[in-house]
Amino acid sequence: MPADPTAVARESPEEPDTGETEPPPAEPPQAEPQDGLSQDGPQDEPADSEAVLAAERAHLAESRAALRRMRETARSLSADVAADWVSRQYLESLLDQRVAALADQPDTPLFFGRMDARDGRGGDLPATMYVGRRHVHDGDEGRPLVLDWRAPVARAFYRAGSADPMGWRRRRRFGFQGGELTAYEDEPLDGRSLGPSSILTREIERPRTGPMRDIVATIQPDQDEIVRAGLPDTVCVQGAPGTGKTAVGLHRAAYLLFAHRERLARSGVLIVGPNRAFLAYISAVLPALGEIRVDQATVDDLLGAPAAGEPADVAALKGDARMAEVLRRALWRQIRKPEEGLLYTRGVSRFRLADHEVREIAASLRGTMRYANGRAAFAQRLAHQVLVLMERRGEAPDDRVQDQVARSRPVKQLVDQVWPKVTAEQVLYRLLSDADLLRTAAKGVLGEDEQAALLWRKPYRSHRSAKWTAADRALLDELNDLIERTPSLGHIVVDEAQDLSAMQLRALGRRCATGSATVLGDLAQGTTAWSARSWDEVLRHLGQDGQVTELTLGFRVPGAVLDYAARLLPHIAPGLAAPRSLRAGTDALTVRQVPDLAEAVVAEARRALEREGSVGLIVPDAMAAAHAEALAGAGVPHGLLGPDTGDGDRLLVVPATLAKGLEYDHVIVVEPAEIVAAEPRGLARLYVVLTRAVTSLTVLHRDPLPGELDAVPSR
Repeated sequence: MPADPTAVARESPEEPDTGETEPPPAEPPQAEPQDGLSQDGPQDEPADSEAVLAAERAHLAESRAALRRMRETARSLSADVAADWVSRQYLESLLDQRVAALADQPDTPLFFGRMDARDGRGGDLPATMYVGRRHVHDGDEGRPLVLDWRAPVARAFYRAGSADPMGWRRRRRFGFQGGELTAYEDEPLDGRSLGPSSILTREIERPRTGPMRDIVATIQPDQDEIVRAGLPDTVCVQGAPGTGKTAVGLHRAAYLLFAHRERLARSGVLIVGPNRAFLAYISAVLPALGEIRVDQATVDDLLGAPAAGEPADVAALKGDARMAEVLRRALWRQIRKPEEGLLYTRGVSRFRLADHEVREIAASLRGTMRYANGRAAFAQRLAHQVLVLMERRGEAPDDRVQDQVARSRPVKQLVDQVWPKVTAEQVLYRLLSDADLLRTAAKGVLGEDEQAALLWRKPYRSHRSAKWTAADRALLDELNDLIERTPSLGHIVVDEAQDLSAMQLRALGRRCATGSATVLGDLAQGTTAWSARSWDEVLRHLGQDGQVTELTLGFRVPGAVLDYAARLLPHIAPGLAAPRSLRAGTDALTVRQVPDLAEAVVAEARRALEREGSVGLIVPDAMAAAHAEALAGAGVPHGLLGPDTGDGDRLLVVPATLAKGLEYDHVIVVEPAEIVAAEPRGLARLYVVLTRAVTSLTVLHRDPLPGELDAVPSR
């Protein structure tokens, strides 16, 4: 939010709100020649606020009618013009996507702002510009009625201010309630300071239930700079709780798809989140912005779900970047010394390569390319040497003969003996079950104690029966890339990146090796055994050169809540600045010790449900089922959040380990000491759960609070 936005509010008689809903379709009135882009100069506005609202509602109705016509036109297009069946199917898919992208969502206004230019504007600057989530134009005249927020000229809506009005004289914001445009608010850009924007503030603070919403109406200048960073740029955002880092990352994906549509349609965009619950929470953001062709996945989706667990110290060791060198050595150790040369028979002629010649060919290729490519090249080099012998005997073989030799049984048998075909699972199985191979591959890289920790104490019978852990999955992905190249995407957005191991980051880096990334997270919220300590380290493992930007000003979490949680920062991330909030929230925090925890939780849940908005009951994982049962016994409607379930209920029981990235209007945190005791980085987990609240935070505990929080007065 700007530090001193100048604003003049105009409202209808009803109490305005910024709930993003729109009026039902209506026949548009006669429009000015502007579509949101008028070249005729600013129009004189009626002094009466009701007249202004009437004019803006008329423009909204006209825009919605135009969007309906655009969708009907898209529906009427036929793929029959395609020359063949494949082309027809592809064209039909594109048309279906176009129709879906033009859907008019009744709870989402077509525009949320307007800009009016100064008199005597220069260049192509329009006189009036309506800014919305998508482009809407009049089909008959082709004039734009609403400009997509991602268009270059729309940048001024987010960045123009009194210091640099960028050629504009006024910014107007709109409020919506119950399907009707109910309010507008003008912000002159001439240096006058008339107080903070009430519409912007209400939109940020508006209670919410269900999935995360987009923030196109409230993007701040520092956020907009990140959103509009160029496609070649990798951007890393260190964001304190409530600073909107996740929303910024999603909006950057939407912006890049707008600015580089054709390129990214070919190469693809991927959103990577920490778990399925988080992906369900953010799933509505990009479709609301008209982007429906973006894949979402967890790291487990990409690398494979773990089938077993393991001690945290072993997982951390497997996640260490040094394992990449150990794996590389282990793979190339699969190449064996030739026991004999090659004998190839063609008709009555016999051609022989000595064993030392075979060794020289293998040695010249080893480690110079990926394993599978080296195997294929080894066969071709052997065949080429046979052709050299043929030529010495006066024959004139061509490339077809070389391919025949490379595919012949003697060559295949020798290749299988020297350069065997292997899978990642075979190599990792041998590495973790064969002490000699592990010792050779880890020499000078891992200590003896580390090697002993990696070695399976009870090896599986074969690689087919092995139960791979989450850390193993990243090692397998590394090996697969050493064997065959991993395809690269055009752009990936990685959220909660601080929780990924070096080997997991390398796996994601391979998936944007020829593209770029948006890296999001908070070092203070690192809860895994391998959590990153610096963003330079994260970028290095991703293989990306990027600029690190820090967001410390919160818009969602009340100041009192942030200050309370920040007491943990010196213990979990002493190098980070304490976050600040634009909202004081003096009554937002309650900390209470209770004799009967179950009874207090049920009572507090009932009280929270009497207020507007979503409620998150965040509890230690081991307590989740018991508290859900207690709520059910008391007749309190609720849901229980799981790793693969979304948050459709207004009151959710949330295990502490699933709270990251989520937010609720009212949060009840139960027994902080047990949350801390449950895992090695328990204080970081507690910091996460304490910062999920948008309106109020209530902390209930029977046991003493952790010492880092105990200094705060209880109420």
